[in-house]
Amino acid sequence: MHESKLVTLAKIAGIFIFLYLFIVGIGAMGHSFKLFGKEFSEKILTATSSPLVGLFIGVLATSLVQSSSTTTSLIVGMVAGGAISIEGAIPMVMGANIGTTITNTMVSMGHLTNRGQFKRAFAAATVHDFFNLLTLLILFPLEMMTHYLARLANMMSLAFQGMGGMKLGNPLKAATTPAINLMADLVHQRPVLLLLLGALLTFGMMTLIVKTLRTLVLEKVEALFDQILFKTASRALLFGILLTIAVQSSSITTSLIIPLVGAGLLTLRQIFPYTLGANIGTTVTSMLAALSTTNPAAITVAFAHLMFNVTGITIILPFKFMRNIPLRMSEWMAEKATENRWIPLIYIGVVFFLVPIFLILITR
Repeated sequence: MHESKLVTLAKIAGIFIFLYLFIVGIGAMGHSFKLFGKEFSEKILTATSSPLVGLFIGVLATSLVQSSSTTTSLIVGMVAGGAISIEGAIPMVMGANIGTTITNTMVSMGHLTNRGQFKRAFAAATVHDFFNLLTLLILFPLEMMTHYLARLANMMSLAFQGMGGMKLGNPLKAATTPAINLMADLVHQRPVLLLLLGALLTFGMMTLIVKTLRTLVLEKVEALFDQILFKTASRALLFGILLTIAVQSSSITTSLIIPLVGAGLLTLRQIFPYTLGANIGTTVTSMLAALSTTNPAAITVAFAHLMFNVTGITIILPFKFMRNIPLRMSEWMAEKATENRWIPLIYIGVVFFLVPIFLILITR
């Protein structure tokens, strides 16, 4: 009995180690693009001439850096510096919401070798994609016609004028940065090699997490999620918000849950509100960045990002017909992906890269 407890404790400790390395892998993939230089991202963001171009630049830039927090914070900084107007920045932050979902979609690919796990994991990943796409289809035309986000955000920013210098500590970032820098040094700061190494580490750790979880007493773990964290939609939503604020990355928050769905510990409908909570939580970083600039225009853009996500959740989540759209679309996509293993790769390449690049080129 004593030996059994030690084995269980070792497996639990192993899960935390694997989670740490999993997050390091995700961070390394994002860091690989930063090695191209800040000018690389700024050139992408400033090459805009219309709201539609701005939208797809937001998608492309966030797909590359795999962090909407990074993209929106950079956008906020550029608005504060006068490089981008409020009207040009709002479509960009809308696009950032789409681009940020690429990470968890890539993470789900680690389950390709197991048909059942992959089907569950890919559905869990793409439900975030389809929710954000549905929100965009509804709110982008509305914003272009009425500018309601800009007006609402401007009113909210008036209450925060004069505030500044706020900083939010990120212990997770402090814990993972040395390991990410070590990986970068191992590949001599070469972006492509770091991207590949980060991807391998992410997928490898995800596989170990799933296998270790399955060897533990799944009923006890499942009870923890069912009875506490994911018992109700509102609780899952709140958990998604708080965890994303803590780690300051919706990519990490949503990616962490994919192996658990793949392992069968959670269902698609349980984690759906959680992913929406991540959408709200990720806006905190850009809001704090905006407040630190003390620039009213930058604060307005940050609040527009928040209200975009809040509005989308308000329109879709409470109504069964609306929330079933992303749920059913993700289930359908997962079914097709299990029939043809090339579909996920084509989906990622087309949605996050080819379509944005093509539309940027033809609409400029």
